[in-house]
Amino acid sequence: MPQSNEATFTVCLHFRVCVKCDLTIVLRSAKPGNSQSGSRAGSAILCRMTGHDLRLAGGNRLGRTTIFKIARLSLWIALPGQIGATPADLPAFRPNDPITRSGFERFYNMDYARAIEDMEKVAAQHPDDPFAVNNLANSYLIRELFRMGALDPTDYANDSFVGTPRRPATTDAKNKIKELLERAAGLEEEKLRANPNDAEALYARGVTRGMRSSYTGLIDRSWLTALRSAVGSRHDHERVLELSPTFTDARLIVGTHDYVVGSLPWAVKMAASLVGFSGNKERGIEELYAASKGGGEASIDARILLALFLRREGRFDEALTLVRGMTRQFPQNVILALEEGDLLRAAHRDKDAVAAYRKVWDAGHAGHFPFGSYELSAVNMGDTQRVLQDDAGALASYNLMEEVAHPAPELRQRAALGAGEIYDLQQKRDLAVKKYDLVMGLDGSSSFADAARKHLKEPYR
Repeated sequence: MPQSNEATFTVCLHFRVCVKCDLTIVLRSAKPGNSQSGSRAGSAILCRMTGHDLRLAGGNRLGRTTIFKIARLSLWIALPGQIGATPADLPAFRPNDPITRSGFERFYNMDYARAIEDMEKVAAQHPDDPFAVNNLANSYLIRELFRMGALDPTDYANDSFVGTPRRPATTDAKNKIKELLERAAGLEEEKLRANPNDAEALYARGVTRGMRSSYTGLIDRSWLTALRSAVGSRHDHERVLELSPTFTDARLIVGTHDYVVGSLPWAVKMAASLVGFSGNKERGIEELYAASKGGGEASIDARILLALFLRREGRFDEALTLVRGMTRQFPQNVILALEEGDLLRAAHRDKDAVAAYRKVWDAGHAGHFPFGSYELSAVNMGDTQRVLQDDAGALASYNLMEEVAHPAPELRQRAALGAGEIYDLQQKRDLAVKKYDLVMGLDGSSSFADAARKHLKEPYR
């Protein structure tokens, strides 16, 4: 994936900082009205790395913390290319040779095996180019995250991705990714020793630090280390923009952090400002618009993040315009196609959302989404129909899972649980019990199994 597209920015929703060691600590984001979100009077909070007492300006101590929730906000990491598209249809990459472009075209189609083959060739031809090594590292990283089940966008709509069990990364993949990141970092440091103001090298180092942040957060589950890499990535790209204001790719990370910091509560924002970490939501959105229109490697991810942030701001029409444009550009991208339905649901256009999910189901069942879990459309469609009080339609949607050859187990559980609940409402207890038994048989330790176990004891009402 292009350097900035890999989600080189790992972003925390809410964070505080240790002023003495410039260490970022992430805090759980409390829901509005949650009385437990406030600080506990007289409770000192220590930096977990140094033991420093964390205080706000004026000596006020910060509230009780839990390190958590670092997420790569580039939820849609693997963007399949347009059907029949050629590498010439993609932005310019570094290095911008035919094999690299072929590799990215395959990568966008989620054909990771052949993308890696191409990137291996480029890295062999350009052994001293950190961009070539970053491209290869990114391909291995995203392929492994995909295999682990860590790229499901539904997990990133809230904080569930932190606690959701994953298939562990393989030792071979971990060793390969770490080796490539070390190699890229070495090349970048060598270039920066020769010229500390080398904007290309600074940008590449920011990319490598971002990938390291994604690796340590999503694979090693070391959130604190991941955050430090993420902050380093932003600082590198801020320096790039100081040296070259027209370097629009660097605006992706800076704009994202501007938006996130600008969304923080006042007290946390003030703490962040003590270490020079300012933010403004509108400025962040403007930066992302600039990156999206720059025509560089970051332009696609900038549009994706804009859609996400505009959704948070309730600017649904703008977000839908972006998503629909990308869906036309990448018609095999099931995640973008599903996002259209998700946006419509968020905008309370539930009937339109059902229609969008139906389109995804029909296309996926016809084989147009060979890599993504298109069957999620059936579950989302059923959930939305239940909101519309169309239980018959919801039941039909959930039961579409029976037509999928190898559905994702967790989606099969969700569908079976929903169908069982509807059968209970229809007083068809025998059918409901069969669905709950199916949920239990697939994975008795999941949250869906917990709900099914409860419904087996007492019918759902």
